[in-house]
Amino acid sequence: MGITSSLYTGISGLNVNSQATSVVANNLANSSTVGFKSSYTTFEDVFYSAITTGSGGDQVGNGAGVATVNTDYTQGSYEDSSTSTNVAINGDGYFIVIDPDTSSTYYTRAGNFDFDKDGNLVDPYGNSVQGWEVTNGTASGSLTDIVLDQSQSPPNATSDVSLSMNLDSQSTDNAVTSNPYTSEFDLYDGTESPPLDDSRYSYSSTMTIYDENGSSHDLTTYLDPVSVDSDGNIVWEYIISCDPEDDLRTFNGTDMNTTSGAGMLMTGTITFNSEGQMTSMSSFTLTDSPVSSNAKDASNWELASFSDSGVPEMNVNFTGSADGQDIAFSFGMSNTGADVGSNGGWSTGSSISTLADITATTDYSDLPSFEGTELSTGATTSYSDSSSATYSASQDGYATGSLLSVDVDENGIISGNYSNSQTIELYQIALADFTNPNGLVANGSNLFNATTDSGEAIIGTAGSAGFGSVVSNSLEASNVDLASEMTKLIIIQAAYQANSKVVTTADTLLQTAIGLKR
Repeated sequence: MGITSSLYTGISGLNVNSQATSVVANNLANSSTVGFKSSYTTFEDVFYSAITTGSGGDQVGNGAGVATVNTDYTQGSYEDSSTSTNVAINGDGYFIVIDPDTSSTYYTRAGNFDFDKDGNLVDPYGNSVQGWEVTNGTASGSLTDIVLDQSQSPPNATSDVSLSMNLDSQSTDNAVTSNPYTSEFDLYDGTESPPLDDSRYSYSSTMTIYDENGSSHDLTTYLDPVSVDSDGNIVWEYIISCDPEDDLRTFNGTDMNTTSGAGMLMTGTITFNSEGQMTSMSSFTLTDSPVSSNAKDASNWELASFSDSGVPEMNVNFTGSADGQDIAFSFGMSNTGADVGSNGGWSTGSSISTLADITATTDYSDLPSFEGTELSTGATTSYSDSSSATYSASQDGYATGSLLSVDVDENGIISGNYSNSQTIELYQIALADFTNPNGLVANGSNLFNATTDSGEAIIGTAGSAGFGSVVSNSLEASNVDLASEMTKLIIIQAAYQANSKVVTTADTLLQTAIGLKR
């Protein structure tokens, strides 16, 4: 071997250290790039030349080369973000995005996603984020673009109403007629405004309910005491009604909103013991099999049917539909012996089946009652040390809602928050993983391509086998360690200088050899 080979050996050292400098420079340049994964250079020695030595054959190396440029896939730290669709992966996995122009699939750890003008969830380069559509709480189907074209939450018709009150036991009977148990019923007139004068009841409570089209309607409960017996038991009469003009029921071929019974949906009694606790109640609703054409005929009001939860139901109709909507109305008591869907489950000591069977001489103990009772927390009471008041009024209906914002949970579920206070799960973000992540090829823009070395992508959901969880309002920062990279740069600089010294030394030796000619 000659001095010339030393030149090439030194040059190879310059080359590999130049490439190592480029790798470090790229890491430093991307130290603030979201989701960036740093690289590092691995050197190798190259071929060897055989030489003859005093001890026999031996070898002399001919320099260095770059063996690999590996990617460090360790996780970066989190950066907080005010955008809910900015997401990071805590653990293994990659987001899947597709170029809408070329249909090419890429994988990325950079979750700086947002919705474009068409409602597509995209990365900064317009690639569509992939996921599954969620239906009835379950993600199903094939991978698809995540598109928020659902700008409204559909309405829900009210089906359950709950009212918790205290009825002042010292209140006086204001609705006095020949039959104290049906006084309010007798005085009610849906053709008048209001249908029941405020001097004829002791307390009322109004709440809002919704029909199947999402329109709101007022539901008013009128209450008035009937009597207090020698044992201190208290009986109250009640009527539940809507605005008479909203009542689109028909009775015996006649529109209810033209009759005196317009708006009256349910009537009955509530019985309390001397301690003010509810012990019994009765409920009557308009029959489907009229015995007369008069909707206010007490014979046309039969014992109410029961819902699945053992609560009396009433039928309302605000839209003119064929069946209307059934609403279960609870004062805090349910019937454990109810025959769901019918009016079976009433205990009637005097064989009372219609409101007409209750007379002025009926004893409160003979009023219809549940065959089995269960009081809920906050059930209506009748105390004397507290005035009549409504403590809570709840119902399960709501109007149409417009989309206000979206949230992403740890499982990658994207939920829409709507103006009607509803939250609906819309999509689940898909994740991919690889048997050999080092086989991925960087494509720029924080994107990777799968190769035969990486293996086929394993698709799954966050939090499932082998996949990390999704962190919302966060971005994964670059995993570049500035201190480590600067240290590498010092070492590379020293190695480069040493190799350049080899070149200059070899050059000096060559110049000396050339000078021998003189």
